[in-house]
Amino acid sequence: MQTLIYDGSFEGWLCAVFDVYEYKYANVTICTDNQRQDSLWGETRLVYTDKQKADRVVKGLKQYISAVAMQQLYKTFLSEQKGMEDMLLEYVQYVFREKKDIAKDYSHHAARYVDDTAHKVHREKHRMEAFVRFQKTGDDIYFALVEPDFNVLPLILKHFRDRYADQKWLIYDKKRKYGIYYDLHKTEFIQLDFDTQSSNKDIAAILNESELPYQQLWKDYFNSTNIKARKNMKLHIRHMPLRYWKYLVEKQPEI
Repeated sequence: MQTLIYDGSFEGWLCAVFDVYEYKYANVTICTDNQRQDSLWGETRLVYTDKQKADRVVKGLKQYISAVAMQQLYKTFLSEQKGMEDMLLEYVQYVFREKKDIAKDYSHHAARYVDDTAHKVHREKHRMEAFVRFQKTGDDIYFALVEPDFNVLPLILKHFRDRYADQKWLIYDKKRKYGIYYDLHKTEFIQLDFDTQSSNKDIAAILNESELPYQQLWKDYFNSTNIKARKNMKLHIRHMPLRYWKYLVEKQPEI
């Protein structure tokens, strides 16, 4: 068994795929360094991320699959599920072997896996776009904590950049310890030394003095539109899962 160690990035994974073909590996697994399991009988090879190699793999795939299928591959990668690197490799190998778009070929286990996983990630992306709640800090930056099941920050970046182009904002993924920051001109990924135990309630100390009255107005609006006689908690939780509630202003107790 040949183990290819990559840096955890999508480009790094693409380079690992390139190496599989360049060195004609038959029995291979792809993983990050912290995922690998050393074997007495296997060999380990470090994959170096090279944009040109990654671009060649993407160019080759685009000869056979659609832009939608390519996006599905990327969403599946962002799922971070254990073993997804090898399933994606099987998908790519099947594409190159059959020389066609296999996105709807549900007879193949890798195609089913990619379709199912991409839909889960896409659903999480839409939930993040709906459930992110910004709070204005003392330095006039709108800040939000999130903790999505999948690594969807790269997928929601465009939505928030387009919708909130007139204000500075930062969305921080406390599970993955990085965020996306918009400074009115550009959006970039940033790393922060942030207390992972914090919640939106704990951010109150750094909020702009005008923020709390706005939060109270939002809670009042939410309560006024809530018709108790029509309350259906089961349906409510299905559309707004409990794991999001600690980051929603309208679900927080009075400060």
